[in-house]
Amino acid sequence: MIPGLTQLRRFQFKFPQRVAAVMLAIFLAQGLWLVAHQNLTARDYEYARCGREIWEGGSPISGYYTSCGNIHDGILTYRVAGLPLTLNYLFERALDMTRKPEDRIVQTNGQPTNWEMRHQLTHVLILLRFPFLLAGCGLGAAIWWVTRRLFGNWGGYMALALYCFSPGILQACVTPNAEVMGTLGFYGGFYCCIGVAHSMQGPRKRWRPRIVLLTAAFAVAAASHIVLLPLVALFGLLAMQWIAEGKRGEVLPVILISAFTSLVLLFAAYGFSIQGVSGLLQSGSALVSLSAEPLLHFFSSIQNAGITLAAGAALLFFAFFRRSQYFGNTTPLLCFAGLVVVVTTGVQSQSWIWALPFLLTFIAGVFADVFEGPRGKLAMAAAAVTVGLQAVVCMLSLPGLV
Repeated sequence: MIPGLTQLRRFQFKFPQRVAAVMLAIFLAQGLWLVAHQNLTARDYEYARCGREIWEGGSPISGYYTSCGNIHDGILTYRVAGLPLTLNYLFERALDMTRKPEDRIVQTNGQPTNWEMRHQLTHVLILLRFPFLLAGCGLGAAIWWVTRRLFGNWGGYMALALYCFSPGILQACVTPNAEVMGTLGFYGGFYCCIGVAHSMQGPRKRWRPRIVLLTAAFAVAAASHIVLLPLVALFGLLAMQWIAEGKRGEVLPVILISAFTSLVLLFAAYGFSIQGVSGLLQSGSALVSLSAEPLLHFFSSIQNAGITLAAGAALLFFAFFRRSQYFGNTTPLLCFAGLVVVVTTGVQSQSWIWALPFLLTFIAGVFADVFEGPRGKLAMAAAAVTVGLQAVVCMLSLPGLV
């Protein structure tokens, strides 16, 4: 039987997967509710116009990659924002073949520009935001998969519930930006590194699919924020060196090959345009600094009350109980601490979004240890209260509900 079909047959949609699916459905419903209460902004039109230019043709301004200028960072964001609109435009053009000239949606006089056609497309608001909302669901699914695999069902439930009721994440998923996709690439890339390191203890045929997945994650991170590529490569390299006993000499080549291939894919995202990539290389998009401001901003916000309470309790337990101080808990804590203080000086970014999945993974791991202790039922009750608090805060933040 084909290996892919064998893996598909092994997947089972049982009760834990159904619970996760319900949580992600709630997350999606909240996102759609937010979209229904939004209006298009000038920044939305910028992403729509320049994203479509990347897909449909060159910039009308000579010497620039798009009419937004040369894309210094986040080329994937523009492509993701523009693709649904381009497909919608092509679909409407195809349907116009069956309509009378006076009833056609795309009224063309010569060759109109993308900016002129903005009034001829329908459902722009949802088309522009839905891919980012799907990326948010994908990030939630990744958090669920990692935490459940590492810490069991209850750890996965807690991490995913806190994620699905995070107002900041929801807001990021209904606004065209590079944060959620960059986070998906970084989080997926880091745990793919760990997966590759574990597979190195087995036959080489098990390496290849994981390395391909690792390269794809690196490419998503690089095409979202170029600074994320060296960061995930460094963090992943350190984690792999920790795990791959007897194979440490092969870790660096794997990272370098994946990183180089991801740069080739980044070049492809620019349409193999030297002009487009030169704008990235000549910019300061990869310049970073360190600051405690994102950390203070996150934990001082009332919208993160439940996550803050859970993080404080998890950190106390981790500090005083040796049973929770192992690789699965230590690495996400170190990743969170390393990412949340990063500030990009060349482009706008929100590093707390990059770091949040690792914090949730740490919380899930520590609480999973407590669930298995002598006071497990009490710990589960405390976790339920914490998740409930975060859910209430999140619901109160939704417009039109109160």
